[in-house]
Amino acid sequence: MSVNLQKGQRVDLTKGNAGLTRLMVGLGWDEAKRPKKGGFFASLFSASPAAIDCDASVLMLDVNGKLSRKEDLIYFGNLRSKCGSVVHTGDNLTGEGDGDDETILIEINKIPPNVYKLVFLVNIYDCVRRNQHFGMIENAFIRVVNASNNQELIRFNLSENYHGKTTLFAGEIYRHESEWKFAAIGEATNDTSLGEIVRRY
Repeated sequence: MSVNLQKGQRVDLTKGNAGLTRLMVGLGWDEAKRPKKGGFFASLFSASPAAIDCDASVLMLDVNGKLSRKEDLIYFGNLRSKCGSVVHTGDNLTGEGDGDDETILIEINKIPPNVYKLVFLVNIYDCVRRNQHFGMIENAFIRVVNASNNQELIRFNLSENYHGKTTLFAGEIYRHESEWKFAAIGEATNDTSLGEIVRRY
């Protein structure tokens, strides 16, 4: 049975789930309907606005919350961690359709001992030039699934108003003694690129 979380809540992942070793983390979103401007004739002669291209990424952080190596950022340009514990299944350019828009596969037992936290975030590609932000996105969520039987374990719907924000930190999986937990984060920032985000870590 899936647990629906609110912002700031934490829940055990491995404790009480004996044998849980493979996870699928799904992130989803929809582009909100844009208001039409200028009526029918204006729409005939104006270019369609660019689709909002949201990108999911994972930061593999050490015990100090730092990104030890650039390769520990998993995203559309680096789909697989060197250890093989984190695999991004690929980029979705529009967010169209129901369900997960981008997914990340996690092999818990392969996560190196120096990695203490996996941070899942979504940022808007080329957001400055396209003048796009998360106020133009709706129905965002992150969910965690047992990849061995496709059972959804956790869902966190990101329902706040993120108007003007360009990066959304959705949730994190982190070590707690010998177990792993999930935290619902739901914090947004004005970082406009993955380069800016990496510099913070």
